[in-house]
Amino acid sequence: MLKELYIENLAVIEKAVIPMSDKFNIFTGETGAGKSILIGGINAVLGQRVTKDIVRSGCKKAVVTGLFTDLNQSVIDRLDEMGISHDENEMTVTREISSDGGSSARINFKTASVSALKEIGELLVTIHGQHDNQILLAPERHINVLDSFGELEDKIEDYKNDFKKLQSLAKKLSGAKKARLEKRDRINYLKELIQELSVVDISPEEYSELEKEYMSIQNANRILKALSASSGLLENDEGDGILEMLSGCESEMSDVIEYSKDIEGLVERLTAARIELSDINDEIVRKLDSFDNDPERKEYVTGKYNTLVSLQKKHNCSYEQLLKLYENSKKELEDTEFSDDDLKKLSDEKDALLHIVTDKARELSACRKAAGEKFSCQVAEELKYLDMPDVVIQVKQDTGKLTSGGMDRIEFLISANKGEEPKPIAKIASGGELSRIMLALKSVIADKDSVDTMIFDEIDTGVSGRAAQKIGIKIRKISRKRQVICVTHLAQLAVMADNHLLIEKKTENDRTATSVTQLEMNGRIREIARIMGGENPSELILRSAEDEIKKAAEIC
Repeated sequence: MLKELYIENLAVIEKAVIPMSDKFNIFTGETGAGKSILIGGINAVLGQRVTKDIVRSGCKKAVVTGLFTDLNQSVIDRLDEMGISHDENEMTVTREISSDGGSSARINFKTASVSALKEIGELLVTIHGQHDNQILLAPERHINVLDSFGELEDKIEDYKNDFKKLQSLAKKLSGAKKARLEKRDRINYLKELIQELSVVDISPEEYSELEKEYMSIQNANRILKALSASSGLLENDEGDGILEMLSGCESEMSDVIEYSKDIEGLVERLTAARIELSDINDEIVRKLDSFDNDPERKEYVTGKYNTLVSLQKKHNCSYEQLLKLYENSKKELEDTEFSDDDLKKLSDEKDALLHIVTDKARELSACRKAAGEKFSCQVAEELKYLDMPDVVIQVKQDTGKLTSGGMDRIEFLISANKGEEPKPIAKIASGGELSRIMLALKSVIADKDSVDTMIFDEIDTGVSGRAAQKIGIKIRKISRKRQVICVTHLAQLAVMADNHLLIEKKTENDRTATSVTQLEMNGRIREIARIMGGENPSELILRSAEDEIKKAAEIC
């Protein structure tokens, strides 16, 4: 519970030390005195969002510290997880807000993140203000209220774990099906590619020879012309070919060998040249004779080479890379397994888990139905006590597809008057009715909530008279089981307090400041009399205020 709150430089509060009772604490004060600032301070130490505007004008920072005692096990366990020590079952939480917009937090004097503060804060305190009535106006939040009442958290957690597994398995199955389609497409692609590249069946060396042969075929006319011209120059029918000329030179030189020994060497060289050129001419003639002898070969070479070049262009690679692509594709196809066994296994697992999740959702739905009936009766009893005897609350439960919260859609319906059909709360309830309905909900789930401190911020909005008195009595009864902090403007609630704190705004030296004072009996009488009759209350109102305080003390 919150034992003490220290505030420094928070808005109009310069400095305040606020002691708290472990039962019913009431804050009262005139409108604008700073009651909302107090709630803002508590929110700060609970890790809620704050802005630099909350820092008192002219100050560098605001500081709010809360001392919590008698920590429940959930808080202790979370502190242990965070590695934060805690002596004598106490905890100090501090939040500093800088005027430049920065913020820092400490738990038991150890630096902590604001998110850690918020996490701990949710285990320490629940705050109910006017805005919390939105819970009643938002049907999607009704299911959480019912689950809390029915103490279904463990069942829901168990269901959610299996539902997450089901989602994961469904995602895995979907991925496997996608992979199966991709594998099938890949296999088809490889088969088509291998079929296309089946013509790539020669070595790089053979391809090089094929390329040369192709170039020869492509330049056949030029080659034939060159061969014919060369053969004609070497030997022709008119006898003026190179071979005939060399033969004549050889004969002329041979006739004079006997006159000059040096000429013999020249004759031998002429003879060798004639023989070599004669061989060359014979080779040229053979090539001319065989050049057009194999048209099928020419067709094969041209077709084969053009096909291979076309494939290289298509795949943007060299012949060696094309050959490698062909070999790799054949190997990949051999290594690729195509089996539906894994797919069937996953599908069977999903079906089995879907059956389990569906059964758990149905069990959860049945528990909600039972809890809803009990909830309706208990809330109706609370509302009857709070001067709403004719109000009927009904839990509407619709089932549909599986979600992370089960298969139910829960909505609270009310009938404010006898004979009327229950309708959604948002269409029926007034502000005062919403406050009492919310208090009734808080009352029926109070015993099931592990949070030790409850704060009610002007829950009495829209009510007065006997209804306000009933609300005060109800909150007082709740405070006998857990600490309650309440901000109110009604005397009917204020008289019920075990600890009455007055919030006052004063102006000194042209500067406004708010103080928080713990009231003794006389102070309580005067404050409650002020609420009942305004400033300067009469003796009659003072006595009436005293009587109401004494009566409240006898309630419980």
